[in-house]
Amino acid sequence: MMKLGFFLYGTGHHIASWRDPGVMPNANQSLKHYVNITQIAERGLFDFVFNADSNSTFGPDDPDIWKRTTVSMRLEPLTLLGALAAVTSRIGLISTATTTYLDPFHVARMFATLDQLSEGRVGWNVVTSSAASEALNFSHAAHVPHDQRYERAAEFIDVAQGLWDTWEDDAHVLDKNGGLFFHPEKLHMLHHKGTHFSVRGPLMVPRSPQGQPVIVQAGQSEAGLELAARTAEVLFTVSQNLEASKKFYAELKARTAKCGRSPDSIKVMPGVLTVVGKSRDEAREKFEQLQTLIHPELGVAMLSDIVGLDLSKYPLDGPVPDVPLTNTQQGRQKVVMDMARAENMTIRQLYIRVATARGHRVVFGTALDIADALEEWYRGGAADGFNIMPQTLPHELNTFVDEVIPELQRRGLFRTRYEGATLRENLGLPRPPNRFAATSAAAE
Repeated sequence: MMKLGFFLYGTGHHIASWRDPGVMPNANQSLKHYVNITQIAERGLFDFVFNADSNSTFGPDDPDIWKRTTVSMRLEPLTLLGALAAVTSRIGLISTATTTYLDPFHVARMFATLDQLSEGRVGWNVVTSSAASEALNFSHAAHVPHDQRYERAAEFIDVAQGLWDTWEDDAHVLDKNGGLFFHPEKLHMLHHKGTHFSVRGPLMVPRSPQGQPVIVQAGQSEAGLELAARTAEVLFTVSQNLEASKKFYAELKARTAKCGRSPDSIKVMPGVLTVVGKSRDEAREKFEQLQTLIHPELGVAMLSDIVGLDLSKYPLDGPVPDVPLTNTQQGRQKVVMDMARAENMTIRQLYIRVATARGHRVVFGTALDIADALEEWYRGGAADGFNIMPQTLPHELNTFVDEVIPELQRRGLFRTRYEGATLRENLGLPRPPNRFAATSAAAE
């Protein structure tokens, strides 16, 4: 079955969504709003909601640009997902936490706690921080170099997963008569000493109902893909071209197999901004109305941030200049530059296309059109599912759930009920064994 995530973003995913007359402009700070859209997604049987995060603003690090967007208004994600766990029962809850500027014990504890409170519905979106300005909020003078960030991330994930295996599944016996709370032989201290971290343990949270939180990633650089092949269970991608996406999908699955993992153990889910109308013309009109609200200053700045070069110094209707690889979002940069070259786009044409949804694919039309577009990529071997990014919220999400979901179900592409209680069960991912319990069993 096709997997569907709902990319949680207050006002919607079009960069000018907050200016839409039907959108609450301060939705990014409203718990009532987040509860509403998450419950809509659960009604639609989405696998999960995904809350992206950065420890500084997304996009250009410039208040003169922030003033035209909602990037400066964003709640801390795990606190928000904790609240959403209390008002949902089946939908997964995925959030970002950086491995570059946080600590593995802290991250492992937060996600393990949320996984317990949600009864096994949590995933961790592992990032190495795409915004260079994050460094300035953690007592660093400059952003950590790209390769060093990924080296640290690999060890960080290993430590977190080791901490999540502190307790075997049956460690806590809670024997009131005998006065025994847990079996001490089923408690495992980590005693990790590595290049970046020294962590003894234990983690004071029992093992999750799903074993461990699901590991999610979004990096598409060479270092990011290597880390994903070894550790990720869901990979969010920025994809525009079907044939290129099919090639990427096949190569990632092969790379995953070379790491000794089943190709089915990682789900590839491109982001898709959707606009649903009663007709194609209506959908196009809704889309174009928001396109006209993208301020040129904002569009150029957003594109400049993605490609890693200040494009304000170049003619808007001239070609996009060549750029070197950045120290931040290399995968997204390549997708955008490849698109510019393939379509011979000007800077203006490219920013209008890219600023809309940060480089993600845009699909608009009737419910049948949207279902056709998703089915083509899914059946064509380009994706295991999609991270749906409604143009505006809550209206476009409601329309997707009421019109597109039933069409996908009619085609036998999407579930009619949740398969299980945990995020892993619904994604079709195996429950990981406890590494220490397996070692102990082998020794006996």
